[in-house]
Amino acid sequence: MKELNKTYDPKDFEEKIYDYWMENNYFRAEVDENKKPYSIVMPPPNVTGNLHMGHALNNTIQDVLIRTKRMQGYSALWLPGTDHASISTEAKVVEKLRNQGINKEDIGREKFLEHAWEWTHEYGGNIVNQLKKLGISCDWSRQSFTLDDNLSHAVEEVFIELYEKGLIYRGNRIINWCPSCETSISDAEVEHEESDGNIWYFKYPFADREGGIEIATTRPETIPGDLAIAVNPEDERYTDLIGEYVMIPVMGNKKIPIIADDYVEMDFGSGAVKITPSHDPNDFEVGARHDLGQNIIMDGKGYLNENAGAYAGLERYEARKKIIEDFEKLGFYIGKKHHHNAVGHCERCHTVIEPLISKQWFVKMAPLAKPALEEYRKGNLNIIPERFGKIYENWLENIRDWNISRQLWWGHRLPVWYSDSDDEIVISREDPSNTKGHEGKTYTQDQDTLDTWFSSALWPFSTLGWPEKTPEYDYFYPTNVLVTGYDIIFFWVIRMVFSALEQTGKLPFKDVFLNGLVRDDQGRKMSKSLGNGIDPLDIIRDYGADALRFTLVTGNTPGNDMRFYIKRVEANRNFANKLWNATRFLMMNMSEEIEDSNFDVNKLHYQDKWIISKLQKVIKSITEKIDKYDIGLAADDIYDFIWSDFCDWYIEIVKPVLYSDDVEEKTNTVKVLLYVLENILKLLHPFMPYITEEIWQALPNRKEALIVATWPEYREDLVFEKEERATEYIENAIREIRNARSEMNIENSKKSNTLVYTKDNEVKEIFEEMKGLLLNLGYSNSVEVTDDESKKNSENISIVLDKAEIQLPLKELVDFEKELKRLQKDKKEAEGELKRAKGKLANEGFVSKAPEKLIEEEKEKVTKYEEILKTIEVQIAKVEKNL
Repeated sequence: MKELNKTYDPKDFEEKIYDYWMENNYFRAEVDENKKPYSIVMPPPNVTGNLHMGHALNNTIQDVLIRTKRMQGYSALWLPGTDHASISTEAKVVEKLRNQGINKEDIGREKFLEHAWEWTHEYGGNIVNQLKKLGISCDWSRQSFTLDDNLSHAVEEVFIELYEKGLIYRGNRIINWCPSCETSISDAEVEHEESDGNIWYFKYPFADREGGIEIATTRPETIPGDLAIAVNPEDERYTDLIGEYVMIPVMGNKKIPIIADDYVEMDFGSGAVKITPSHDPNDFEVGARHDLGQNIIMDGKGYLNENAGAYAGLERYEARKKIIEDFEKLGFYIGKKHHHNAVGHCERCHTVIEPLISKQWFVKMAPLAKPALEEYRKGNLNIIPERFGKIYENWLENIRDWNISRQLWWGHRLPVWYSDSDDEIVISREDPSNTKGHEGKTYTQDQDTLDTWFSSALWPFSTLGWPEKTPEYDYFYPTNVLVTGYDIIFFWVIRMVFSALEQTGKLPFKDVFLNGLVRDDQGRKMSKSLGNGIDPLDIIRDYGADALRFTLVTGNTPGNDMRFYIKRVEANRNFANKLWNATRFLMMNMSEEIEDSNFDVNKLHYQDKWIISKLQKVIKSITEKIDKYDIGLAADDIYDFIWSDFCDWYIEIVKPVLYSDDVEEKTNTVKVLLYVLENILKLLHPFMPYITEEIWQALPNRKEALIVATWPEYREDLVFEKEERATEYIENAIREIRNARSEMNIENSKKSNTLVYTKDNEVKEIFEEMKGLLLNLGYSNSVEVTDDESKKNSENISIVLDKAEIQLPLKELVDFEKELKRLQKDKKEAEGELKRAKGKLANEGFVSKAPEKLIEEEKEKVTKYEEILKTIEVQIAKVEKNL
């Protein structure tokens, strides 16, 4: 048995404990047919990323689950890894090279990839090392990276198979284009930000008669690409105009038709909208229905091209300004109105994305979406919380084909080869030049890479060795649960589901646990622009990883955002400190002869049975809640049990026994304390692994590490309902005594004789059995339990309980003259504060100018001091009655 340091300081042991776990391979999960498998794959953070609060929350939840299952005897695999993050990594490398005066295109693909790998090797381990500081217990020996050879092999296998099934094709479609990154990006990489903009109104004159039609648009820069004006076929304002032509004044009076389409909303703008098929996804669909063709007027950098006439060469927002000016000069500009809408930005560089028609590679989604939808509706896939299931369904019901090609060099290069001599396209892992069937021909590989989500969609099975039938794949797949943020349910969760069903015939996981965002203490999203981000590593340095982890899980419910308060971290560090001091107290009262916690049940007192019984219920509750993913509620349970039941009550109750000379009784009590502490450490370990392991190692006869100790099991034979009810009855009596004394401002040093009046035999038995608790914790010199009503005194403090009344002799405890002076002083102060607050609220100048928050604060003060005055007046009446 080693001695714990006098003061709790996580810096003394957290790193040392983690090294101990790693050295002993406690995180390693093996294929073991004698155990049930349990597996989780980590949502792979970007290889160049840094730990943020979202990572800390998400990984803490996963660690709680995996540590619990490991202790429950499962072969528990938590498979970690990182994502190559094509766009963000390439952007960082491009920026680094630019700072060195090097242009990406000048050095070519191979040299650029060398720089990208250098960057990855230099910074790729950052987040892994940071995650380790958080205490996460994943199997680092199985760490994966989305560009590992085996994962790249899986990616090629899937691409080729989907192509051969006709599910991958190349075509011209509208995609999200980032003019800054110069690549197409997925919907997942578009951040929609609310912004204040304008909607502009223009008139397009009729081609063959006087007058014109008014249109509204938020993007005047795309006017050169207009191929039609659309109206709703039910809109009576325009029924007679369908089939006529109008002219685009700024494009040399180019003629375009007026068409009818249900897509147009009659109450938006003028009810007539311009149709630009090459630069708007909805217009693309309208254009296809009406065979309008295409007219691309913008290049990949966001500059208008030769198809834009006089505006060629202008940057898109310069073109916007010039087009509006020209409409005004020609007399066809009507005006603008304020318009609030969500504008898509590239999540990497925050440039406003441009919808462009482009020749890209796509996955046909309808055939893949159907089984993913069916599995959910059959109840085979659980989404927690359930409300996000509707989002899952809506997205799959309205799915569009998935653009999977990216104009980037860092990533999985498309296994697509183009003949140098004709239009032949070959899908192949290797260069088909001069191979069988391609003799005499040479081929060039497609320059594009695959969308990052294409490889991460295979993550749950590719990381276990698929497409090979490895022992790990057979044993650990499908995985049990995916823990991820609700913000990527559309983009990653759904892609994993349909990819797994298509490739493996099985769901990749049974459960999807969606956590919310971690916001600042004002409820704002943490971001660089607001400067409100909190570095988890700073919190770990100042308060320890355990305090951070416990803060993130307590009060947290699935799918709901949480606010992060430093005060809660401080409170949870204090909680750890309380447990530390409670352990030290026990160890100081533990003799060397005590080697185990095998107490004698026959020698247990009411209070011993109470704590043991409460422990069984906490074991059952926490186990059930973790199984149901109510992680926050489980953490609340163990917190309340440790702080209140164990530390504040049981330890205080048994102190007289520990300080007594009865060795046998003391030994049994210490064994009960040790038994409860051992189980506390096991239950708390998934949440606060460091402090629990450090304390565990200090207890007598620790033959195994806590991380692999057996999870506590609920024991019906150790549930003592009668003793539990009795002890809680006495606890309540003590609380009421303390409250009554506090109201009368009686010092703790003043003790009194306590009279308990009851005619109920069971209550009488409880008080007789547990008199010692009232003597020790109820500030009593003596306790008399009686059913003789004549012993009661109307002048005493009376505390009414269920089936009993406690009386404290008031005159023994209170100096009434001194107490009256104190109460009168308190009354005067409260009256002054009440008058001041009411005066402020009566002041029209204050009420008209002060912020709403300040006014509410003053109203709250009025309520508060009115309540205080009522309480003081009641107490004064009591005191005056006794003078």
